[in-house]
Amino acid sequence: MSHRHWQSELAGLADPAQYTAPLVIEAAQGTRLMGLLRSMLVIRHTEDQIGQLVVAGLARTPCHLGIGQEAVAVGVATQLRTTDRVFGNHRSHAHFLALGGTPTSLIAEVLGKASGTSRGMGGSMHLFGREFGFHGSVPIVGATIPIATGAALAAKLDGGDSVAVAFFGDGATEEGVFHESMNLAAVHDLPVLFVCENNLFSSHLDIELRQPSDRISRYAEAHRVRSLTVDGNDLLAVEAAANALITGIRQGAGPALLEAVTYRFRGHVGPNEDIDVGVHRRMADVSAWKRRCPIKRLSEGLLAAGIVSGDELAALEREVVAKITDAVTLARRADYPDPSALHDLVYACRP
Repeated sequence: MSHRHWQSELAGLADPAQYTAPLVIEAAQGTRLMGLLRSMLVIRHTEDQIGQLVVAGLARTPCHLGIGQEAVAVGVATQLRTTDRVFGNHRSHAHFLALGGTPTSLIAEVLGKASGTSRGMGGSMHLFGREFGFHGSVPIVGATIPIATGAALAAKLDGGDSVAVAFFGDGATEEGVFHESMNLAAVHDLPVLFVCENNLFSSHLDIELRQPSDRISRYAEAHRVRSLTVDGNDLLAVEAAANALITGIRQGAGPALLEAVTYRFRGHVGPNEDIDVGVHRRMADVSAWKRRCPIKRLSEGLLAAGIVSGDELAALEREVVAKITDAVTLARRADYPDPSALHDLVYACRP
């Protein structure tokens, strides 16, 4: 399809001029939503600190930041249990933290320290936290989608109502294994939720240069899989959609796909806010999307509902920043793995 005839099929969700209003919040939800705001702030400032460590030359692993996309991870995480089996990708700091990982263990891992969540052996893209349901992330695009599908098969055979979750970007839907996994999940009614963080770019190419449509949920329709497409920068919309889909999965309705339309503020890899993401990306676009910032919209909603004051919001952010600063200090002081540990994690069981 010629680019000249290409137009969005996301009903305005890909337009940064829309969906900018504060979230509408019920007073009864105030305390809970303050906790979720805090979670998003922890993710935002942890990733910002990781970016600063990259600039300082202290973090040498490739770091893919998801700043601007925090509501997807936090919204889905509210519906998950520690017995569920969640898998990430190369951009999974937010998933790790939203599920229960600590900034200290994440930052230590990025710095290659033995106290890191993968004992300093994984870096930014190989994270692990089975105790809170995060069963791993890997950098190969689309690679965890079939793993999550297999985990869903295991969950079904185990009995109970546990679910598997795969987080991935719109670029991963161009991998054959994505379609193979959806087909297998549909045929066998597997309890898996496919979560596509559709940020409209894959590495350095706009979605309009790669696909005939920017609506990823069309693939779910092709596989007869339930799906919902939501504003990924609206925490309440993500949470409601995740609740509807995951509840159905737990009740035996089979697999589902959640498409969350969002946007990342930083480049493909590294800390810079730049246009080195898409062929048509401009800094004006980044500025426009910041008006849809999920943290901003939730904060403004809490203010409008009279749940919190501006001073209280500022105090919360200061407290989070102080916590992350302490985490960086602890991680920098931690020891590197002993060279003798190089092969310790290669085999599940050493002779």
